[in-house]
Amino acid sequence: MPHVKMYTTAVCPYCVRAKQILKAKGVTDIEEIRVDTQPEVREHMMSITGRRTVPQIFIGETHVGGCDDLMALDAKGDLAPLLQSA
Repeated sequence: MPHVKMYTTAVCPYCVRAKQILKAKGVTDIEEIRVDTQPEVREHMMSITGRRTVPQIFIGETHVGGCDDLMALDAKGDLAPLLQSA
């Protein structure tokens, strides 16, 4: 099973949608890192992604981006192979 890490907040509809997409693809374990409860974690997320919005999704070592990026990756047919190789 691939290691999936997602930076999230408590009330983020895009985070919920991204988790739904990943679970539909067979991902059963998502490491969720809440940036709304730990400001220093948001700073770290911004330093490694260059983005300040959530979700920020990593599959293995690959930074996928946010929910729209995840959906685009899936639409191109590139999400399943990434999940299998992670």
